[in-house]
Formats: sequence, structure tokens, C-alpha cells
Amino acid sequence: MTSDDNQPQLYRLSRRNVLAGLGTIGLASAGAGLGTSAFFSDEESFEDNTLTAGSLDLRVQYEASYDSDGAVQNLADSAMGTQDGTPASTFYNLDDVKPGDSGHVEFCFDIVDNPAYVWACADYSEAENGMSEPEMDVDQTPDEGELADSIEAELVYCDEDGEPIQNGEIVSGSLAEVLDAIRFGAALDGDGVPNVPGEQSPHDTPMTPQGEATYVTGACICLFWEIPYETVGNEIQTDSLSMNFEFHALQSRHNDGTTNPCLDGTTTVQYDNDWKGQTLGNPTDGSVTTDVAFGPDNVGIRFTFEDDGDGVDFLDTADYSSTNLPVVIDGDADGTHDFQLIWQPNAGFPDAPFGYQENNGGSYSATTALPAGFSAAKNGNEIVFTVPRTEISSTFRLLAYGSTGGEGPIAEVNTDPALGPDFYNSSNAVSFSE
Repeated sequence: MTSDDNQPQLYRLSRRNVLAGLGTIGLASAGAGLGTSAFFSDEESFEDNTLTAGSLDLRVQYEASYDSDGAVQNLADSAMGTQDGTPASTFYNLDDVKPGDSGHVEFCFDIVDNPAYVWACADYSEAENGMSEPEMDVDQTPDEGELADSIEAELVYCDEDGEPIQNGEIVSGSLAEVLDAIRFGAALDGDGVPNVPGEQSPHDTPMTPQGEATYVTGACICLFWEIPYETVGNEIQTDSLSMNFEFHALQSRHNDGTTNPCLDGTTTVQYDNDWKGQTLGNPTDGSVTTDVAFGPDNVGIRFTFEDDGDGVDFLDTADYSSTNLPVVIDGDADGTHDFQLIWQPNAGFPDAPFGYQENNGGSYSATTALPAGFSAAKNGNEIVFTVPRTEISSTFRLLAYGSTGGEGPIAEVNTDPALGPDFYNSSNAVSFSE
């Protein structure tokens, strides 16, 4: 999957509590399909988090609803959280979803002992699961599911009754766009006001329910989803989708709110205008930051280009007609790169502007479309690739070599850019670990 640049009536249901361990709770719900017994399910995973001072416990309260043909089902009755990361019982099990169906999931946060900044991150994967005869007539991508792109979704701040807070939209669009937007972390505001990291309010409203310990809380978040019957048809038959949410709490004392616990690695390099040893025809200054986020299903790799504001932009084809970014991956960190992911808008790739090349014993294959399960997108000054976990181990190496075609700077993500890029040997590539 590649890309470039009426809320449903829902009802309040009973809420179930999940008690996390030290600082972090992970919540995951999986899959929906049409025309088959596909499903949503839940799995809890908890991780410890080291804090600057003190400690805190994060408790997540959640509820879910599903509306099909006007019948609202309570899907949270059997939900049970765990502290050790073992699977919880299913709380969001949907069979045979179809156009016109809708639902929601709500998450509220209680933090024991310390006010905290709360972060959310997400991951998802899709599968085609074969094709029925009606789907064959309309689906031109037999290897990829269309469900995430077909579901309309909105992630908003809401109160504990599930009512959206005014002007509290975090992100909306297709479900794919919503989940992609928080893949690398979203700083949640305790007051329900959309803000950037460092400007968000912590969850710090004190609560002392009768017979319980004092804790602090803040705004909840709600994910509303709907499959529009006006525009979605047989193309989603048999498709399935799995979603995973993870929440982190970092105490606000001694922290400024900018630390992003959803990222597993980040590195920044400056543009190089001296790489040719002579004056360039169209130089510009800036930097590129590489962020990596390991998810249960995929690894997200994001490149953010920050230009100096001189009107010349590294990624702008009007400034550099041959601008490009090849990303070379050694998926198992064995010293040999396995494949390339390429962004090059004017190269004429089959799946323009993105391409894929595989290392076949020392030579790269011709450029093809991204394989099934891979995805890529360019949004403004960001380029994002997602790679299935089956292709990347818990430690991998990455080399990126952004080029403007000779007239401008390069941007090389490497342990020692002075050595130049090696598209085969990964010994000087940057290592990232889960």
C-alpha cells in the first residue's frame, strides 16, 4: 500500500478495568472481516518503564461497542486484563462485518501516585484471505486487503461517558490513516486539547473514589469507526485487519513531555554540501531524522526532512528533479543488506513513487512494486516505510542515502558518512533494536 500527499450513534456500555505494571500498558485488538468469520480480539502486554524519579502505576479502563443493523452489542463483558503480558480474553469479537456497520473503543487512564504524560502508539496489519467471486470482479489487488482504507475512523478526546470533547479531534480519515498517524507516538493531552509534544498537559486531575487509593486522571480517548455503505462494496469481502494499541505513562515531574516512549531508536544527520569537493549548483542546509518503531506486526521507519527555510527543499522535485531516498535494510543484522526500499518520484517505478529491490546474492533485482505487507507514504516533509516483522528481526541495520541528483546536498544515514554508502555490506549501517 502506498500513498502521497457524520459520527455514528453509539451508546455507553459497562467498563472493564485493567491494572498495568510499572508505567506502561499495552492493549491490542485484532481483526475484522466481511463475508467470513474474521474477528476483533484483545491481548494485553505490559512493559516496565524506568523513570527519572519515583514510580507510577497506569490503569487503563476500556469499553467497546458494535452497531450492526441497529443492534448495539456490549463487547466488553468478558474482558480481563493481565499484568504479565499473557493474552487476555476476547473483548472485541466481530463476525461478518459489512458496509453500514460501526462501533467504537474508548480508553480512559488512571495513574496511581504521580501525575504523568500519557502516550499512545499503534500498529496494524491486513490480509486478503483469498477472494470470493464477487470480490474478484472489483478488487484489483489480490495480494492486499482493503479493509483499513475502507473504514472511516476518528480518534478524539472524550469524557468518561464516551462523549467527544469539543474541538478534541486528534486525527481522522481512513482507519489506515488514523493508525499510521499515531504509529510513531501521539502525546495525549490531559485536558483533551490537541497539542504537540512538550506543550501537552499531563494527566493530573486528582480522584479519590470511596474505598480506593487516590489517583490522577485526565481526558479519555475514543476511536469511532464506520464502514460506509455508500462507497464500500465487495472489494472487502474476506479481508481481515488486526490493530494493536499501546499506552505509556511517564511521570511529569522532572520531564518536559517531549520524551517519546513509542520510539525504539532515533538518529539525526545534517545535509552534506561538501560531498563533491566543489561548489554545488543549488546547495541548501538542513537535516534528516530517522525514527524507528517496532510494533507487533510491523516495523515503522520514518524519515523527517527539516530544511533551513531558504526556499530550496531536499524533497521538492521543483528544486531537484532527481531527488531520491533509497533505504537499504539488513533485516537480521548478519552483515549483508537484504533489500532496498526506494522513494524516487521521477523514476517511473511501477508503483511510483516507491520501489523495491531485493539483494540476490550480490546483485539487486529490477525495481518492482512493494511486496504484499509492505507500505510506504510521503506526507509533506516525511517519508514513512512499514516492513512486516517477518522481514526484520529484533535487531536490524539500516543505511539511507538521500540524494538530490548532483546539484544539491546528500543526506547519508550511516555510522560514518565519510566512508560513503555500501549497499551490500552493512557493517557501517546504523543498528536499531527493539
